[in-house]
Amino acid sequence: QVQLVESGGGLVQVGGSLRLSCVASGLTFSSRAMAWFRQAPGEEREFVASISAAGGTTKTAPSGKDRFRISRDNAENTVWLQMDSLKPEDTAIYYCASTARGWKSRGVSEYDYWGQGTQVTVSS
Repeated sequence: QVQLVESGGGLVQVGGSLRLSCVASGLTFSSRAMAWFRQAPGEEREFVASISAAGGTTKTAPSGKDRFRISRDNAENTVWLQMDSLKPEDTAIYYCASTARGWKSRGVSEYDYWGQGTQVTVSS
């Protein structure tokens, strides 16, 4: 059974930082690209960042450029999202996702495994 378990969300003030973690089990983690998505209330789920299976290539959405960094450790079956200089508009539920299609995948439908999400709230 595949499981993706996120943690690290919480309440933070504007300009603060959070580091989200996602631990995977039940899949061949090192052969799959990983990504973070987020969904704010009333909005569609959107791509945040992705990382290749080996970890050598990453892509970050413009909304997180220069503020968010995705990384992974295949020995620990873990992917992280470091978020700095947080803004109120970053408030959302953040989801970890996995795909066999490669790190360029940005669409929700391209990912076949999802975590339950972790809430991030940025207060002004």
